[in-house]
Amino acid sequence: MFKNKVRWSLATVMFFGGIINYMDRASLSVMAPFIEKDLNLTETQMGIVFSSFFLGYALFCFVGGICADKFGPRKTMAGAMGLWSLFCGLTAMVTGFFSMVVIRVLFGMGEGPLGTTNNKTIKSWFPRKEAAFATGFINSGQPLGGALCGPIVGFLALSLGWRIAFVVIMLLGFIWIFFWLRAARDTPEQHPDVSAQELAYIRSDTSSEVKIDNSVKIKLSYYLKKPTIWFIALGYFSYSYVLSFFITWFPTYLVRAHGLDIKTMGFVNAIPWLFGAIGLLTGGLICDWLYRRSGKALSSSKKVVVTGMLVSACSIIYASNISSIYPAVVLMTLTVYALYNAGTCIWSTVIDTIPAKSIGSVGGFIHLIANLAGIIGPTLTGVILQQSQSFPLTFVIVGSVAVVGALAISFTKPILMPAHS
Repeated sequence: MFKNKVRWSLATVMFFGGIINYMDRASLSVMAPFIEKDLNLTETQMGIVFSSFFLGYALFCFVGGICADKFGPRKTMAGAMGLWSLFCGLTAMVTGFFSMVVIRVLFGMGEGPLGTTNNKTIKSWFPRKEAAFATGFINSGQPLGGALCGPIVGFLALSLGWRIAFVVIMLLGFIWIFFWLRAARDTPEQHPDVSAQELAYIRSDTSSEVKIDNSVKIKLSYYLKKPTIWFIALGYFSYSYVLSFFITWFPTYLVRAHGLDIKTMGFVNAIPWLFGAIGLLTGGLICDWLYRRSGKALSSSKKVVVTGMLVSACSIIYASNISSIYPAVVLMTLTVYALYNAGTCIWSTVIDTIPAKSIGSVGGFIHLIANLAGIIGPTLTGVILQQSQSFPLTFVIVGSVAVVGALAISFTKPILMPAHS
């Protein structure tokens, strides 16, 4: 699968981009105990700070998708990485609640194009029989970044202070841009190192369950009238709601509910993320295996998503009744593993229903709706914690949202494309 394949070299660079993405994104939650104390923030204010990232992120998922369609993934991703790395570093300059919110919104705007740009690149560079595994491999860098974030950023914060820690991780993004510009092209046809044999292999299996004339540009409004787009968006919203809890409040849960110090928390926080990376890989493998057996791409993706989200929901709801650290971490790890198992194939449902020329804008819209969960969830959790000073109710809400997402994905169907003479 990997021998002498340019597409997998590109995927490897994208994998490392995902590591940097989640290290940057999750660093705030790891350093939240320091920041809350230094800036005198309440739980509600901290929840708003967490949510402010998703305000910029959600909007620029859509804008980034349009940019990927118009300017291509190569330029869009380089610009996005540069912007979010810059604003990650500028977090070191904040002086209080309002400046932190502004920086986090701008930081989120920079990260917004990542998902849809990755999706468009996978659609162009991989045959359908490899698409789910490629998605899982590339995206597995994200939870791995979350896993590395705890011990690395925790160590930097304890050794150098939380402000310097943001500057150090900023530099990783600027280094990555150099390798991305060297490795990436918008399509395999544009890459000088892609052989005729590899190009023929990529183009031999780009079919989905819907036959599409990619030479015809279909308006975004056409897709927004289709229930499947809204079902995928709701499913992805639910997925993002669960994920945003772990990105934002899980480290605080370990410190407050179980009394862990920052150093121990950093290592314990890494455990679910490591299994999340495995979940992305296994989800892609299972989805591709089901597709090879059935030939039904969308049906294969749906089975993996629905199963993963239901397992995730049951695990976190059950964890709401657990007070001991060890079973709680086991259940949280199962939650994240199952969630990421589903996560690979949520994007596969987009690949299976949207043509390549529209996948940036339509995928960006879906990503916009999905990441509204990141605006709502962390703030709601902060309000509940400030009122109750305990986590069980927040766990039940997270699990219930995951059940809704599983139901939404189960209703997705292939989209019928308009006929053209």
